Amino acid sequence: MTQTLGKLAEEAGGELQNADPDCEIIGVATLQHAAEGDISFLANARYRKYLKITRASAVILSPEDAATYPAAAIVSSNPYAVYARVAALVSPPAPVRQGIHNSASLDPECSVAASAWVGPHCVIEKGAVINAGVQMAAGCFIGADSVIGTDSRLSANVVICHAVTIGARVRIAAGAVIGSDGFGMANEAGRWLNVPQLGSVRIGNDVDIGANTTIDRGALEDTVLEEGVRLDNQIQVAHNVHIGAHTAIAGCVGISGSVRIGKYCMIGGGSGIVGHLEIADHVIITGMTMVTKSITRPGVYSSGVPAQENDAWNRNYARFRQLDKLARKVHSLERNFTAEKRQENK
Repeated sequence: MTQTLGKLAEEAGGELQNADPDCEIIGVATLQHAAEGDISFLANARYRKYLKITRASAVILSPEDAATYPAAAIVSSNPYAVYARVAALVSPPAPVRQGIHNSASLDPECSVAASAWVGPHCVIEKGAVINAGVQMAAGCFIGADSVIGTDSRLSANVVICHAVTIGARVRIAAGAVIGSDGFGMANEAGRWLNVPQLGSVRIGNDVDIGANTTIDRGALEDTVLEEGVRLDNQIQVAHNVHIGAHTAIAGCVGISGSVRIGKYCMIGGGSGIVGHLEIADHVIITGMTMVTKSITRPGVYSSGVPAQENDAWNRNYARFRQLDKLARKVHSLERNFTAEKRQENK
């Protein structure tokens, strides 16, 4: 959608510099690939070198970068946030549809708002409530007594199991499963007995859930995601987990049962969290970290081993296997040294 620079700056929250407010923008692109009519942005210093060669009609910049940039710019202290708003204005989401596709299967006792859209081959069970403006792509399943909040968007093949509550303006990507049974089992004489999962899932407003992410229902109480939570693709959220408002979690994270994660946390991809732990507000966990104890103070926490050349890794791993032996030897030497000192001082 064509927009003028002046309108983009006004609505996205930046200030124009060296720019014609009537300049038309038709797309967004990276600095190195932008053409005339595109707008780009710089939020990472490693791409600063492309400012000299970009053909973008305007660039979204921080005040520091804008000070030395002679061409058209939108200036903001948070260029990436302004870019996000600009991109949404230039490339808005698909238009809202209304109605029910003739291949959808709806129980007579479900409720679907007139302004909602139910796509091809969707299934909605008894007692489910689909509120105003909801958009459901092809193949979605909504279980009995579930509620989908106003203006939420479900991509293709999303599964919402029974009695799940989804807030307003929630976006759920393709293949996500919400409300499946948690991994609850009791062992009796070497055989597993399934423990009924009697809780549900409650999703707050303005939550994003990535493709093929799974959120299990609670065993007795509910699994809860508070407002503004962001989940990437292929995340496992086990039963009775509670994730605080505005926490963001990257792909392939595994969260075990009954973990409680605070607000405004960031959890890097591939991390794992052992069950029944608590993580404080404002905690950052870097990628591939294994959390085995509760984290009670804000800060940055890591345990993943960064990649290195294979020969160096093999040498370091060989030494790692000797650490216990080395530690025992050092302890023995310290003990002998202390005993000798005591003898000298007598």
